[in-house]
Amino acid sequence: MLPELKYDHKGLIPAIIQEVNTGEVLMLGYMNEESLRRTVTTGKTCFWSRSRQEFWVKGETSGNVQIVKEVFYDCDADTVLVKVEQVGKGACHTGSRTCFFRSIETAGTK
Repeated sequence: MLPELKYDHKGLIPAIIQEVNTGEVLMLGYMNEESLRRTVTTGKTCFWSRSRQEFWVKGETSGNVQIVKEVFYDCDADTVLVKVEQVGKGACHTGSRTCFFRSIETAGTK
């Protein structure tokens, strides 16, 4: 039983993936209604690949799985937040722990 969420014109919703124990943002993926349903029912993150046009379960080939602990949605119902336990080396396909390992210099960092 999924809430009424607002998917984009392609039927997708952004999914922020966060490590439940540390609060670290691991990655951003996209889900459609079916991949969100699979995420909730299997307890493993499932995404819709925009490039391959197919479902993919995080860690299916790498072994770096994400065990779903909680799922939230924002006040506008157009983004989901999935809190997970990251198992394995990392969430990023580059091998990094998180996909957010690069920074942009801002006025506050000069």
